[in-house]
Formats: sequence, C-alpha cells, structure tokens
Amino acid sequence: MASHGIELSDAGLLVAHGDDGDLKLLPAAGASVGEEWPAFAHAGDRGLVFGRAAEDQWFIHPRRVAFNFWSRLAHEPSGIQSSGKPVAFSELAFFHLREFASRVLAGEPTAARVVFALPGDYLRDAANEEEKVGLVLGMAGELRLPVSGLVDHACAALCDPRGPAFSPSLPVVVVDTGLDGSDLTLLVQEPTSLVRRAFVRLPQSGLAALLKQLTGSCGNRFLRHTTFDILEDGRIEQEFFRQTKNFLWSEAADYRFVINTATRAYEMPAKHEQLVSDAQAFTAALAQAAQAFVQRHLPGGAPFTLALSDRAARLPGLAARLRACGPARQIRLARGAAAAGAAHLARGWLKAPADLAEVPVETSVPRTQTAGSHQARARIRLLKAEGATNRPAPTHAILEGRGHPLEAGADFTIGGPEHSPSLALPAPFSHVPGCLARIVIEGGTGWWLDGSGDGPARVAVAAGDRLTFSSDELFTEILFAHCPPVARA
Repeated sequence: MASHGIELSDAGLLVAHGDDGDLKLLPAAGASVGEEWPAFAHAGDRGLVFGRAAEDQWFIHPRRVAFNFWSRLAHEPSGIQSSGKPVAFSELAFFHLREFASRVLAGEPTAARVVFALPGDYLRDAANEEEKVGLVLGMAGELRLPVSGLVDHACAALCDPRGPAFSPSLPVVVVDTGLDGSDLTLLVQEPTSLVRRAFVRLPQSGLAALLKQLTGSCGNRFLRHTTFDILEDGRIEQEFFRQTKNFLWSEAADYRFVINTATRAYEMPAKHEQLVSDAQAFTAALAQAAQAFVQRHLPGGAPFTLALSDRAARLPGLAARLRACGPARQIRLARGAAAAGAAHLARGWLKAPADLAEVPVETSVPRTQTAGSHQARARIRLLKAEGATNRPAPTHAILEGRGHPLEAGADFTIGGPEHSPSLALPAPFSHVPGCLARIVIEGGTGWWLDGSGDGPARVAVAAGDRLTFSSDELFTEILFAHCPPVARA
C-alpha cells in the first residue's frame, strides 16, 4: 500500500514514498532526488513564483521576496503583493504546497495515506496548534490529500528506517535548522513510546541569516582577492550567493568562486576552514543555546543522544561545537529524515480517518516505529582474567565501587531495574532488550554464567572476571571478587 510522507519546513519541502518495499525521496520536476523545494516566494510582474526560481530573485528584488510564510503561518499579510493586493502568509504557504505537490506527486501513483511532519513550533501550545494545524488540514483538503496523521518533525525524523540506530533507553535531543530559525527538541523514552518532552525555537539562528552573512564575508574576501566588487550589481550578488550556498551544502574541503563579466572572468579559491571561521559567531550562539537547553531539561549530566538533522550537520563547525554539550553519542540523521519517517509511520501505524477533523496530531510515536527499536539489544560478555590460575570462586559482584554478595543456594541475576534483579544496572539500561544475565551456583561453591552472554551456553565465573553490558552508547561492567571472611578475635 503506497504512502507519502511530506516534510513541512521553511528550508524546503520534501516528499518520501513508501510501500511494502523500501522508502525513497521523490524529486520535484527538474530537481535532483533529495533536493528540497525551498520556501521562497517572489511577486513578479507575471504573478507569484515559488521555489528555486523565487530564491534566485532574493538579492535582485529583496522587497518582493518572502521566505518566512511557513514559520509565520497565519492569515496575516506577508508584506508582498500580487496583482496589487497583499498576500497572506497562509496563501503563500498554500500556493507553495500546491505547486510543489503538482511537481512531485503528479506522476506518482495515488497514495492511500499521507502523513505530514510538522515544524515543532506548530505544536508548542494549544492555541498555536489549533490555528496552524487547522490551516494545514485545510490545505490538505483543498489538494485532496488522504491525510492520516500530523506528526512532530523531530518524532518523525527519528522514525526514518534509513537513519542511524540510537539507544531507546536514553533521551534524545534533536537539532534542526530552517530558514527563519532553529529548533531544539527533547524526546524521552517511555515504556512504549518516544515522547516529546520539551521544545524551543531559536528565531535568530536561521539559514537565511547565515547565508546572507556568508555571502557578505566571502564577497569581501573576493573583493580583496580580485578587486571586483560583487555588490555593484544585484544579479552578480545573486550568482555569488548561489555559489556560496553550493559551497556550504557540498561540505567540500575546497571550492572555487567564479564570476564572469562581459570583459573577463574573476576567480577565487576558498577553503572550508574559511567557512568555519566566518560562521563561528552563528554556530557559537546556537551551540550555547543547545547547551543551556540540555542543562535546563537534563540536569546533573544525565546521558543523552544528540541527533543533528542533515541541514544542521552541514553548518560549518556546528557538530564540533555541540560536543561541548556532553552527549553520550552524536548522530547525523539522513537527508529527508522527517519525510521518510512520516512515510514509514503512514504505512505502518497511522490509518486515514474518514473525516479530516479526526486526523490525529502526534507528539509521540511508538518505540517499535523508531530507528533504534530493532538495533539496541544488549550485548553481554564475560571477560576472563588473564594470567592467574586456580582462582577462587567469587563472593561479591562489584558495580561502581559497591559490592553485592553472592549468596549460596540462590541464583544471582544482573539486569535492568524493570527485571527486579539481584543487582540492578544503572537507570539508562531500563528497557534495553535482552539486558538480563543469570549467575547460577553448582556443586555448592562454583558459579556459572547461564547462557545469557555472547559466547558459550554456560561458562564458569571466577574471582577477577568481568561481566560487561553494552548497547549502542551504553556501557558498564561488573567485577567479580573473592572477599575472605574477616577473622574475629
């Protein structure tokens, strides 16, 4: 059964197609696979144009271009006019989505289900959700899209089957960057769901501001290198912006800017390190905001996974700066992760209701639908002590400096707290699949690991051996020790 996932982002719309087989991103007409449909609108002499064509007018006619209509989705006027009349943000968004759908979905088989991955800001409170969700559903109804659900962008992105696995026992902080701002989302793992717990929008940290800044700094460097000023003509500045964006998105170590005029060509080599330097104020502010977000919602240095959207990961130097937040693991989501995750949810979880008014709006998803759900099983290994022979049987299992006695006549279990074991592992191991080991006694004195580890079905345990538990970024170990009884006077 065919399904579509549509990622609504002012940085660009994307659609993923899913059926009983693989997921794939769909290209817009004339675009490459995975290329976003940028949320730019230009009010030209012949009416409104959208996407790449509108973006190519940004520096030429800046007052006729809008790029914030998805982030400010409402009935308010956008500031640009068409046919002598002001156009509302909601109208620009609808025209933008309609043209995008006609370019992408026209040649595709009709989908039985469509799920939208919504910007996190749409769901920040009840009033905002009612207005923006109502507008999105109205657009879907006009376009006759069989909507089966609306899902928070970060939740959808973590359901992309193409994405990297992450531990289902740790909170996840998702960083995404759009044109008009950046989003930070905290998702926590509950017994059956991945739930959005906190969200913040950073309006001063958008790609539009960064690209404008990088175009200016690279343009100044170009002037010093060639004595040619890109600002002398808006069309030349627009061409230089396009090359700057291509350089940023390519993540190449080297790039060559080329500007051709009627009389000669001007060239300048550039290095990725220069982009890192030019963007350092932007990335430092974003990283500082992310660190404050983590400290506010995950106090005490609690371990967590940091997930960067593909757009955020491309920002020069940001990934390195975000390591200061102290994540247990940092992962990069695939391009179009939210669209692919939404398509995955459409084919495996959300069913299309009979009425648009009944479409569910979700800020949580089942753990079984997430990218980490099938790859986080615990790995348990017994590491034998080297060198010494004839080691005595252990009397204690030591975890984080505290000894736990092994009592004769009773099995000793080690695992996540939900198993009520004899020795409970740290809280992050809660609900990690397969996280349970059993130590049994035979012959009155000998202890054996009973078929729970990665190795032989049963292996003897002696003093000095170590039992390790790991799952993705989680790791801990238990030391077995022999403590002779203290002689009493």
